[in-house]
Amino acid sequence: MSDRYSRQIILPEVGAAGQGRLRATSVLVIGAGGLGCAVLQYLCAAGVGRLVIVDHDRVEESNLHRQPLYRTSDLGELKAQAARQALLLSNPEVTIDALAERLTPANALRLLAAADLVVDAADSFAVTYVLSDACRRASKVLVSASVLGLSGYVGAFCGAAPSYRAVFPEMPRQAGSCAQSGVLGTAVGVMGTLQAHMVLALALELQPTVLGQLITVDFRTLRVGGFSFAQAQEPAGALIAFIAPADVSHADIVIDVRSVAEAPVSPFAAALRIGVEEIERAQTRFPPEPRIVVCCRTGVRAWRAARALHSQGHEHLALIALGE
Repeated sequence: MSDRYSRQIILPEVGAAGQGRLRATSVLVIGAGGLGCAVLQYLCAAGVGRLVIVDHDRVEESNLHRQPLYRTSDLGELKAQAARQALLLSNPEVTIDALAERLTPANALRLLAAADLVVDAADSFAVTYVLSDACRRASKVLVSASVLGLSGYVGAFCGAAPSYRAVFPEMPRQAGSCAQSGVLGTAVGVMGTLQAHMVLALALELQPTVLGQLITVDFRTLRVGGFSFAQAQEPAGALIAFIAPADVSHADIVIDVRSVAEAPVSPFAAALRIGVEEIERAQTRFPPEPRIVVCCRTGVRAWRAARALHSQGHEHLALIALGE
């Protein structure tokens, strides 16, 4: 075995058998941004046998302060491809697949089918809920993290643990982004490294297990917290799930909550253009039977609208995150 891993093989928790387990592990990483860069670098360096990178985005100059896999020469390149090239220079012993596509409800189950472990590094509420639902259905472990401003969390969900929905059954009413709220590269790096550590702990079957554990970090005060959610209960009743645009039928009522100024043309020709606040005030009534599909850019406003419709008696609801 290569001397490359000798310092971790010395650890009694790893050894030759543990290194063999890492080499036999396949990890699906959704997102090659700030979190994903740290995750990918450490999993590749540790000798995880196969990494599958899924990211549809391209490298921008504003990424470079927190995404150290990329160089100025990578600007404009697909992140998945640029990350793969950088990682193979670091460790050519790892098999790395790069998929330049967006994670959606339509492809989630296909993408995670061959993975032993799944990493949510997309930092998108819609992606997290889609992944959690798919991982729970496929009995796959999901290691998810999020960072915004000077705080973040990481947890190990699904598999033999409760899902993300069991811990966070409700989306926030508003959600910021790195572009809107800002983020320190060091904060993203720390949380991504914790994600990678959780993945290694799971692959090595370290005890006690990290499954069902959530860690929080306040980077302003440097306080670390967390809790076990191993006994959390899954939400009762039908889920308000994200679906793919192709899953919309002619019988559905589609509501696009984006304003015309934000999105002059909806991808659904028959979509009603009604804002979230109007739906929350119950100013428009809808028939009870058809499914109502609510869409917006990120899924957060659609969730708010769907929750309001549910409180007004509508049971058949679905969400679409349209993206950029």
